[in-house]
Amino acid sequence: MEHFKKLADIHHFNAFPPPESPLFSIYRCERTCGLGDREFTSDFYMIGFKKLRAGTILYGRTKYDSDCGSMIFIKPRQVIEFKSVEYDDNAFIIFIHEDFLNGHFLHSEINKYGFFDYEANEALHLSPTEEKTMWDLYGKIETEYFNNTDEYSRDIILTHIDSILKYSQRFYKRQFISRKELSGKTVSKFNDVLGAYFKNGLEEGLPSVNVLAAQLNLSPRYLSDLLKKETGKTAIELIHIYLINEAKNRLKTDDQSVSEIAYALGFENLPYFSRLFKKETGISPNQYKKGLIN
Repeated sequence: MEHFKKLADIHHFNAFPPPESPLFSIYRCERTCGLGDREFTSDFYMIGFKKLRAGTILYGRTKYDSDCGSMIFIKPRQVIEFKSVEYDDNAFIIFIHEDFLNGHFLHSEINKYGFFDYEANEALHLSPTEEKTMWDLYGKIETEYFNNTDEYSRDIILTHIDSILKYSQRFYKRQFISRKELSGKTVSKFNDVLGAYFKNGLEEGLPSVNVLAAQLNLSPRYLSDLLKKETGKTAIELIHIYLINEAKNRLKTDDQSVSEIAYALGFENLPYFSRLFKKETGISPNQYKKGLIN
């Protein structure tokens, strides 16, 4: 698999003009362009806007599935593949080398944006007004990119990148609401697969967000963000609530010891179970069980 460490290499590989900077570059596509027809990884963040007329884009484990104006967000070392891609209208892609963020607040802030961990079929689908917002920001970046570089250039570019990320976060929240009727209540589906996990046994130990997300054909981060929007709680928080409710029921009805109940629920570490139980209920499992017995 090809891995690109330098922006110049990925530009050369795809016959793009040489980048204006070794750590940051942009490219505006007209109709047809792609990033090769093979899987690759890189040391760059990539932010792209496109309307597909033909072809497929794959990253993570799924393929991009919409012909709307959409954006994708790719983090360093994520596997991506373009196949015979043709676009309707213009498209753009922004390359940000990890080192370009050193010393800037975005170096840590960018990790807070969960959509860099989403799968391709969880792309951000934009309304016409939202498209215009993104193109306006890209236009400002493009103007600065082709200007003569000075001490303000990097900060100005990263300010616009920061705006793109903040708007993307806002638009994703809108998408979670507007697409909810199409996909159904995520929390209901989540509870179904969580219940089935316990019903079918706990051979794999405690249920994890990764395992449950895979059964729902969602990435773990996208699932957690959807659930947070619907319930105010993340996927792991909902798993913990389910586990403690099940533990409370068994502590009330079973003759088993606390350790036996913890093991039956998939906990291999009794102290971890006790800490989690106390965090959720305010008392220890032993106190809860004794209180019920008395």
